[in-house]
Amino acid sequence: MSIPSAPHYDSRDAERSHIRWTAVIYGLHAFSIASGIVGTATVIGAFLTGWPSLVAVVLNYVKRSDVRGTWLESHFRWQIRTFWYGLLWVIPCYLLLVLTLGLGIIVVWLPLALVTIWFVYRIARGWIRLGARKAM
Repeated sequence: MSIPSAPHYDSRDAERSHIRWTAVIYGLHAFSIASGIVGTATVIGAFLTGWPSLVAVVLNYVKRSDVRGTWLESHFRWQIRTFWYGLLWVIPCYLLLVLTLGLGIIVVWLPLALVTIWFVYRIARGWIRLGARKAM
């Protein structure tokens, strides 16, 4: 009678698992963007405050150590920076809107539109490069 051996660890299985996680995180961000486009929310609002993107950022931080030192680390950094830089660009615009009682819309619509386009670009570019198995 033989003793069953421990399952063989295959680094390709780990990489496939990490790629799936990364794709899920891109999908959550994309879902936020799509809900901002087709819903009553804005892309910016859905991306920065919608549960899919918030869950995605938390997953980025939780899973980041698993991909450290691999090409996928750049995707996690890309996703995290997309969220935080977007938030940093949007806060001054919203503060201007609040402080001017909404009249600041004359000025802030352009930067907010650019941030919207930037979110779509960053998530699309990252997801495409992930599909091609390329680092960011």
